[in-house]
Order: sequence, then C-alpha cells, then structure tokens
Amino acid sequence: MTRRILVVPALALACCELFTAARLNAQAGDAAQKLERLAKQLALTPEQKRQLMPILLAEAPKVEAIKANSSLSRLQKLEQLKAVHDETDPQVKAVLTPEQYQKLQQIRRQELDQVIKKRLNR
Repeated sequence: MTRRILVVPALALACCELFTAARLNAQAGDAAQKLERLAKQLALTPEQKRQLMPILLAEAPKVEAIKANSSLSRLQKLEQLKAVHDETDPQVKAVLTPEQYQKLQQIRRQELDQVIKKRLNR
C-alpha cells in the first residue's frame, strides 16, 4: 500500500516534467523558427545566428507569458511586450549591423501593425 502511495506522486511528477520539457522544446522550436525567418530577412551570418539564439530563447517565455495573461488589457500587453523588447534590444543591437538593426525595427513595426489590425477587425 505504501508503495502505491509513493508511485502516484512520482508518476505525476514525471508527467509534469515531461510536459515542461515538451513546452520548453516547443518554445525553443518557435524561437528557432523565428530566428530562421529573421536570418533570411536580415541576411544574418552563421555567427550572428549563433549569438541571437540565446537572446531569443530567453525572450520567448516572457513574450508568451504576457500574451497568455488574460488579466492584462491590450494596451498593457503592448507596453509589457515593448518593455521586453527594450530589455533585449541592446544585446540584439550589439550583434547586428546598423542596417540589419534598422530592418529588424521595421519588421517589428510591421508585426505590431498586423496585430493592431487583427484586433480592430474582430
């Protein structure tokens, strides 16, 4: 009987760990896809891609948490997303050339415009 009592929590913990690992892998996959799109759009070198990956991986969970937070208004979400981008911006800017950085800013503005248009059409 004692063994069963110990097995159930152990199984639950193992399931939670698998779910967390799968979620982290999905976030890493999303960041990798984003990096590949950016790599093409910005003509990144392999070294730049290598340097940007940890930055994007660190940023991804923060962005997802903001997007998933239903207690925030749209404006609050936009403000918090901007804060996250502002936080990682110096690191990104250090990796990119001035031309690539300007292109990235343009891409971010376009993405923001698309999100706003989507919200207005609902």
